[in-house]
Amino acid sequence: MLAVGASGEEDPEKAEVDTSPVVRIEHAESMDYKVTIQSFGEVIPLETTRLSAQVSGEVISWNPKFIAGGLVKRGEILFSIEKDTYEAAVLQAEAELSQAQAALIEEQARAEVAKRESKNIPASQVSDLYLRKPQILSAKAAVKSAEARLKMAQRDLNNCDVAAPYNALVIARDIGTGEYVNRGAQVGVINNIETAEVRFSIAGFDTAFLPTILADQEAMVINKGVKTFSRKGTISRDIGIIDQSTRMSQIVVTIDDPYGLNANTPALKFGSYVEVNIEGQTLQNVYRLPQDLVTKNTVWVVDQDNKLQPREVQVIREEGSFFIINSGIQHHDRIVMTLPEYPQKGMKVRIASEVKEPPLVANQSK
Repeated sequence: MLAVGASGEEDPEKAEVDTSPVVRIEHAESMDYKVTIQSFGEVIPLETTRLSAQVSGEVISWNPKFIAGGLVKRGEILFSIEKDTYEAAVLQAEAELSQAQAALIEEQARAEVAKRESKNIPASQVSDLYLRKPQILSAKAAVKSAEARLKMAQRDLNNCDVAAPYNALVIARDIGTGEYVNRGAQVGVINNIETAEVRFSIAGFDTAFLPTILADQEAMVINKGVKTFSRKGTISRDIGIIDQSTRMSQIVVTIDDPYGLNANTPALKFGSYVEVNIEGQTLQNVYRLPQDLVTKNTVWVVDQDNKLQPREVQVIREEGSFFIINSGIQHHDRIVMTLPEYPQKGMKVRIASEVKEPPLVANQSK
């Protein structure tokens, strides 16, 4: 019997496969970072004026823009009161002034005659009364009194036309043509639109990052909505107190021409709830990392042996989806951007940019 021996070919030795997890890294870059402080507040007028009539009389006309929602410019006439009585008072005051001035001239002439005559009589007989000094003082007083009455009459006449004291938004009008108004009666309400204010709160953790000098610092006011737009403002002041309920301080930003009366800009209406951004201090040699890379104040880095190492960091500020870190990592540290599912200290990893993908082999069929 023949025995046939068969032997198969030996399997080639399998290549060693590296199963270390692959991670993506980025190098930490230190920077000087300008802090942006964000808050929110309501747009309010710098001042509100309750208009009152300075004279009594019948309303003979009013400005068509003197209605709720109307915009009027500084010096524009809002309404007028009938002037006949006040014009007559001015004429009468002018006549009284002329009479007083004439009386003064007459007394001065008499005094001049008395002065010449006094040279011919004994000095003991010459008195102030003889020289008509009291009469002249009385005549001068009468002139001043007449000038004052004329001034008051002219003021009342001028007050028959009520003008806007500033560029204004009309909130309310309480009079109509033919209506009789009394002196001091409220006739309308207007808001100053030359300047608006936004008061916003600053939390305690933001206070440390405010500029050293707040006054006159620029602020960006953003009105978000269907048509989002922004306006530049200026920090005018710190209210100077801490709110007892929120423990926050308040800062005021002013915006010029909020309704765009003098420029082609969208109206920043009173009552709008807006976002306010101001530039704070510059933080030197800090790192800005996405929040999802920081867990319990720990960041993972890859050391020179391609091993994972946890680094405890100090977060000094949160801005949006980022943390600002000032210690715990160093310039050019390799920060792990994609962690393995269960990271461990000293775990061997491969760097994604250094991993060579196997070449693609096309399937061959006979």
